[in-house]
Amino acid sequence: MIAAMVIAATLPAPSAEPMAAAPTPMPAAPPAMPGYRAMWVGICLEFLEFAVFFAVYFSARWFHPQAFQTGAARLWTLGGVLITAAMVTSGYLLVRAVRSMRADRRTRAMGWLALALLVGLAYPLLKALEWQWNRAHGLNAGSGIFVVVYYYLTINHFVHACWGLLGMGWGLLRLGTGGYSAGDCRGLEALATYWHATDLVWLMLFGLFYAFA
Repeated sequence: MIAAMVIAATLPAPSAEPMAAAPTPMPAAPPAMPGYRAMWVGICLEFLEFAVFFAVYFSARWFHPQAFQTGAARLWTLGGVLITAAMVTSGYLLVRAVRSMRADRRTRAMGWLALALLVGLAYPLLKALEWQWNRAHGLNAGSGIFVVVYYYLTINHFVHACWGLLGMGWGLLRLGTGGYSAGDCRGLEALATYWHATDLVWLMLFGLFYAFA
């Protein structure tokens, strides 16, 4: 009994202060915006530009409904479908290139990017074939308001898509010379984002001219 009292006397007295609560973990930071802010600004300006173009389209359609109702049958629908497939497939391949670079698989990323460029180059080739088809079927500036608006919007989109193809070529060069790394591949992310925006515009053009005009 005495030994137990001695042992108890040597133990520290319990603290009257409450135990401190465990620190609350900080919420995880949101993921950074892919690519560069400047590219997002450019994409917003591109959408604003095409919003004006679409306003032209719907204004012309309002005043010339019959021309637009019969216009889609005059276009090379198969060409429009093939262009859509090329654009969307190229965008998918760009995503694979970005994912491979993030995983530090440079060689694989170069392969995906080269394939995306190769498939994307089908777009200007198909457009050239489509323009030849249009000329052979008498679809020129004198063929009515539908064809005029069609050329006005699709040629503008063609210019934007060619910028994206040039960007793929530049990205492939940068990737081959070590310009990107697993920790910083914002250039590839910006390129993929721009191409997806161009894809989105084309899908709207395909619906308005080839499918639902």
